[in-house]
Amino acid sequence: MTSGCSSRWAGALTRTSDNQWQCGYRNLLDERAGLRRAIRRIQARLAAPASGHVGRIRGYASRAERWQKQHRLDILTTRLGRVDARIAQGRISVVRGGRPLLQTRQHLEAAGLTEPQWRQRWQAARWFLAADGDAGYPLGNGTILVHPEEGWLELKLPAPLGYLANRPYGRYRLSCPVRFSYRTDAWAAQLASGAVRYDISYRPERDRWYLDASWTRLRRPVPTLAELGGFPRVAVDLNAGHLDCIVLDPSGNPVGAPHTIVLDLEDRSSTTRDGWLRAAISQLVSLAKAHSCRVIAVENLDFADARAEGRETLGRGRRGKRFRRTVAGIPTGRFRDRLTQMCANQGLWVVAVDPAYTSRWGRQHWLGPLQHHKPTIVTVHHAAAVVIGRRSLGYRARRRPGVPLTHRRMGAGESYRPGQPRSLVGAGPDPPARRPGSPTWDARPAAATGSGLGSRWPRNRSRPPVSD
Repeated sequence: MTSGCSSRWAGALTRTSDNQWQCGYRNLLDERAGLRRAIRRIQARLAAPASGHVGRIRGYASRAERWQKQHRLDILTTRLGRVDARIAQGRISVVRGGRPLLQTRQHLEAAGLTEPQWRQRWQAARWFLAADGDAGYPLGNGTILVHPEEGWLELKLPAPLGYLANRPYGRYRLSCPVRFSYRTDAWAAQLASGAVRYDISYRPERDRWYLDASWTRLRRPVPTLAELGGFPRVAVDLNAGHLDCIVLDPSGNPVGAPHTIVLDLEDRSSTTRDGWLRAAISQLVSLAKAHSCRVIAVENLDFADARAEGRETLGRGRRGKRFRRTVAGIPTGRFRDRLTQMCANQGLWVVAVDPAYTSRWGRQHWLGPLQHHKPTIVTVHHAAAVVIGRRSLGYRARRRPGVPLTHRRMGAGESYRPGQPRSLVGAGPDPPARRPGSPTWDARPAAATGSGLGSRWPRNRSRPPVSD
């Protein structure tokens, strides 16, 4: 029947297959990059003698550990050779229906499924019915039409199935009504002005058919950091199991009580993890709306290199294993992508800053003043969020002398700089003594991302904090 279909239906088939192939190809490239990083790190440490150093590179603790790492290097090299061969030959592994569901076939009792039930889900997962939108057609699509007011859905049937049409021009109208329960107004507005893509799927466990609508938003001009500096913002510290947030005014002062959003992703499926992540981001967006914020400041975290190198970077033993497990549970990339997408729908902007020493600066300068006002709910993560928000505003992370309480502001000419006479600083306790060469603000040009969603990655950061 495919040969008799129109180019619109045939394009949907070939495009879906090509998208799956491209996704598998990108996964292979990521796997090769991770293997190369791990191999380089192990080779560098193997170049140093056991219990010795070569420059700043430390060798392994014992000869037995060194031998085990040599064995692991051989395994990683073999895996890299296989991946390089698959990339060169273009052999991409694609499972229509999903590899997790395919693996469930071998563990039906653990999944609580019978073979007929699994077979029904497997067939439903392999079905797809999709149609790209076209602004030149009525209602934004020439293959699947949905009326926003009357609630009917019509399909343009392929030529071999034209005898089943119950509407003119080879169309079939469903007898059941169709409605959207989420963002209905935005969908209706898009129908009047642009293209809409539709995807039809079947859930056998619920015995229901679902219709998904999607469209491309117009790119908005990305404002500069200076233009966003006059607005309050929500600063977020991403941790394993929770998001710690605090609202800052344009002067960099915390406003109101800090907030903690639970993010329980451990031992959950990918779809459940994504749902929990979306729910947490929705609470974050609601918090920003409630305080009239236009900016959400986050850390530019990326654990790709550390996850690939594993214990070579994140430590060994019981403590290192626990830390690696914590790092693996922080969805840095997924959180950043979901946050920019959902903020774009709500008219918010995302600013990402350098994550260096945010916790140490927050503990040193902001934890005490915050606990003075909210002693029971403030943690070091909330203090780190204050540092993140101040960096997004272009301010120093450390608190200025003469401002012991968070709600006090300094007047004109009172900001302290190294070498400035202490008499210009307002009344208050002297700052703790520091070693020569105290941290200063290192301003570097900010680079905008290519997402077009307002994400900025400023490289303004302080030098490492000095222990008192």
